[in-house]
Amino acid sequence: MEHLSNILTSPYLYSSAVTLLLLIALKAIIGQFITQQPLAFFNFYCQRLADKVNKQTNSSRQQNISGLIAVLVTLVPLIAILWLFEVFIEVQWLWHALLLYFALGSFGLTKTNKAIAREIVANNNYQAKQKVAPLLLRDTEQLSPLGISKACIEMQVLRSSQLLVCVGFYFLFFGPLAALAFRLLLEMHYAWNIKIYRFVHFGAAINYIVKLLQWLPSRLFAVLLLIGTVGQNTLLYWRLIRGKFFQTDNSILLHVLALGLEIKLSGVAMYNRSKVRKTSFNDHARQPQATDIIHASKRINYALYLFILLVMLLAVISYSISGLSR
Repeated sequence: MEHLSNILTSPYLYSSAVTLLLLIALKAIIGQFITQQPLAFFNFYCQRLADKVNKQTNSSRQQNISGLIAVLVTLVPLIAILWLFEVFIEVQWLWHALLLYFALGSFGLTKTNKAIAREIVANNNYQAKQKVAPLLLRDTEQLSPLGISKACIEMQVLRSSQLLVCVGFYFLFFGPLAALAFRLLLEMHYAWNIKIYRFVHFGAAINYIVKLLQWLPSRLFAVLLLIGTVGQNTLLYWRLIRGKFFQTDNSILLHVLALGLEIKLSGVAMYNRSKVRKTSFNDHARQPQATDIIHASKRINYALYLFILLVMLLAVISYSISGLSR
């Protein structure tokens, strides 16, 4: 309790919360016009690095070690340089805001998904695939309208959790370098995802690291999504998903969203022309349609609004307590 009190009375927490709120507003505005990710170059670097060091002729153990070394030699020098560079920065809050800007993901997913839904309704499946392909790891050439709808919904909830909630969580409680480090680890995870066969062993280390780091904030986001089901069978939904609460993956997010929308999510998907069978959620429900993309966006945005409200509440509590302790 004393440690929690020290966190709440820290002036850093109040300033971090305000900075996070301002950057969220800025990202939301920019996301309406620009969808390009500022760390796209880093993903390209990760791909080229894997081409050099991930040798398929090596044993699985050698590939595991190579993957771990690749994570260390990529992340440690970057964070060390940024940490040393901070000494020369006069305006600390501006530096922290800049790091957070690069760490946070885009808020333009809702706009993109609405455009994809319109293309599906208009039977322009090719255009829908072209719009969704840059946002997905899976193959999109053979996706049906049903598959596109399902992929869009899954992509938005996972990216919202990872790129917004998780990054914001680490910025608030561990600082801007921790937030950026998590984002860089996440980009490595996207580039070396174990769903792609050649990264099954090479990406195992980064997959495990990211799973552990996102466990707590993703559970927070799952609870916020569950709150959005109030008025439905919320208690029943909780009983159905609570078994996944202590698992290390993100299945709880997909499950609670599938229950709230009363649709089926996940299942078989193609990655680099290889079929991957994943756990499906809410099996007895109907398959998703284009309209469900819009409904999913509303539920995800509602959960994000609750997250922003929590940050605002945290800022007020921190400011009040720090003022009383003086």
